[in-house]
Amino acid sequence: MATFLYKLGRSAFRRRRLVALLWVALLALAGVGAATAPAATSSSFSIPGTEAQRAFDLLEERFPGAGADGATARVVFKAPEGQKVTDPAHKAVVEETVAALRSGSDQIVSVADPYTAQAVSQNGSTAYVSVAYKVNAMELTDETREALTQAGEQAQGKGLTVEVGGDALQTMPETGAGEIVGVVIAGIVLVITFGSLVAAGLPLLTAIIGVGIGVSSITALANVLDLGSTTSTLAMMIGLAVGIDYALFIVSRYRAELAEGRDKEEAAGRATGTAGSAVVFAGLTVVIALVGLAVVNIPMLTKMGFAAAGTVVIAVLIALTLIPALLGFAGDKVVGRKQRKGAEAGAGEGGKGEKPNGGTRWARFVIRRPVLVLLVGVLGLGAIAVPAASLEMGLPDDGAKPVSTSERRAYDMLSDGFGPGFNGPLLVVVDGDKATADGTVSTIKKLDGWAAVTPATPNKAGDAAMITVVPKDRPSSVATENLVHDIRDATGDDVLVTGATAMNVDFSQKMNDALVPYLALVVGLAFLLLTLVFRSVLVPLKAALGFLLSVVAALGAVVAVFQWGWLGSLFGVEQTGPIMSMMPIFMVGVVFGLAMDYEVFLVTRMREAYVHGERPGEAVVTGFRHSARVVTAAAVIMIAVFSGFIGMTDQMIKMIGFGLAVAVLFDAFVVRMAIVPAVLALLGHKAWWLPKWLDRVLPNVDVEGEGLAGHVGGTGSEERPDLVKV
Repeated sequence: MATFLYKLGRSAFRRRRLVALLWVALLALAGVGAATAPAATSSSFSIPGTEAQRAFDLLEERFPGAGADGATARVVFKAPEGQKVTDPAHKAVVEETVAALRSGSDQIVSVADPYTAQAVSQNGSTAYVSVAYKVNAMELTDETREALTQAGEQAQGKGLTVEVGGDALQTMPETGAGEIVGVVIAGIVLVITFGSLVAAGLPLLTAIIGVGIGVSSITALANVLDLGSTTSTLAMMIGLAVGIDYALFIVSRYRAELAEGRDKEEAAGRATGTAGSAVVFAGLTVVIALVGLAVVNIPMLTKMGFAAAGTVVIAVLIALTLIPALLGFAGDKVVGRKQRKGAEAGAGEGGKGEKPNGGTRWARFVIRRPVLVLLVGVLGLGAIAVPAASLEMGLPDDGAKPVSTSERRAYDMLSDGFGPGFNGPLLVVVDGDKATADGTVSTIKKLDGWAAVTPATPNKAGDAAMITVVPKDRPSSVATENLVHDIRDATGDDVLVTGATAMNVDFSQKMNDALVPYLALVVGLAFLLLTLVFRSVLVPLKAALGFLLSVVAALGAVVAVFQWGWLGSLFGVEQTGPIMSMMPIFMVGVVFGLAMDYEVFLVTRMREAYVHGERPGEAVVTGFRHSARVVTAAAVIMIAVFSGFIGMTDQMIKMIGFGLAVAVLFDAFVVRMAIVPAVLALLGHKAWWLPKWLDRVLPNVDVEGEGLAGHVGGTGSEERPDLVKV
């Protein structure tokens, strides 16, 4: 592989104008596709194989239109203290609002008058107007949304408190200044790392091009492939982070090759052949982790994984082709003035004769005290992981939004007026006649945990009925989850429970059931891949165990902040609650891929030194001397990029950004930079042990670039004797 990538890097360097033109053309093509594609709708959410999904499908079949994906809204009215919404003056305001809503948009299906739809609380303080739309939230026009908000605002100034909730107000997640700050921090880190604006700008430029192509392609295909609004955000988050990192490693290796006396084209080829090989395998681990999300069998999650994986593939291809091409354009400017003066004075970058850097000093410290470092690292992460034992999972609703939003205030008003469970009613679908439905109502009323049970509503054919059950407790509570299970246990197979709350319960259960198989698949495949790369059994095993420690610690931090509320105000968490159901399995997938990046980049340099004759301890020091600074910069960049998404208003994106940032912090600086060298120091030669039979079976992928020893300045007729031979 190293030889192939070496030739690819040299070819891209020589034909840099053509390579750059092709990538720019691809970016333009993706941009045109995104601009001309029809507007994306919100992704349909389904959970195949669950009772809630079967109930939803039955509802669609027996009650055509009742289970449609149209958007809904609730305009909630609350009278001043001591007054009622049934008072003539307040009633007139509510009825005016109903009339305004009915005439406000042709996308409206129905507007329910609260006084005839029994949508007034028992104490008369609160009422709500239900609005149903023909299309889903993403297809609502700006005029329709404006009519909805204006109707509420006009009623607001007439003696009533009015708030609007529901998914009709749902829009694409807003991007804030946080992402820009993350990129700016990444730029500063790159300038400090390289000492050159040009060298710092290359990873940023190529990452932005890669993300631009990836996100534009997702946007262009969103309507056709039914991609959700968060798909492009996830792809941008991961694509930007790995795009910068992959380019960073190749540019860093290129500068090291130049410092050893090679000319620019040869340095580009060798950087692509060595660091590029690590990029390929690091990218493969990320792709495996993301594509492996298909094991969960939730279409939305599968699409998110494939879309993000596609962006990672683009980042790898750009690193292998566009980076060498741009290095050709950069010339000497890719090396800072200080490094150029040092090279003229004979001080090579990365050579053994240079002064010990911070990575060298840290590696020597760890080798002298491996047991102490190992214990501190493991016990520290173990302590942070403790809150993960109290993990409660659920899906965010309007109750998780900031109190500054109208949706959250409407949610709270409905809870106060109608009870905590009103925002999460259960829909019971009975596949049977009226007698069966009435018997189901009687059975449900014998259970605990419900606040209201409506009479059965049959369909026109009389072979099915709907029953609405309002829980006593809030939708995300354990009591409500128990009520769902109790109804299912107490009724027969012809009775199915669905609704947003039941879907949440089934979704969380499905994610729990899929976690172990997914973990086994991803870790197993990556273990085989790393065994192939490092030609060792213990190194991949150590990498996998270290990852598990860091991801559990990261989940502990997520629970402490988002569920317990520790330091919540610091991260903009206004409402604590259950952790998003997909968070554990999502973090396992994404963080595993990213963690293996650092493992590959750091340990391949150690492996390279070991196979060239250095003792195990010396190889660890050599790996840190060459890679610690760059791995540190890469980790800081990833943390900065992910932290930028903490500033978003969307609770799910905020939680993902925080979780990934903390996971990278733990994995890069505790596991890879401390625990890994400590374990390697303790294992010594045994770390690189591989059974002879397995050594014969495994193909030699040559990540260390041993096959390049015969390439002096080129290949074949392109060999140039004026270059230094290695």
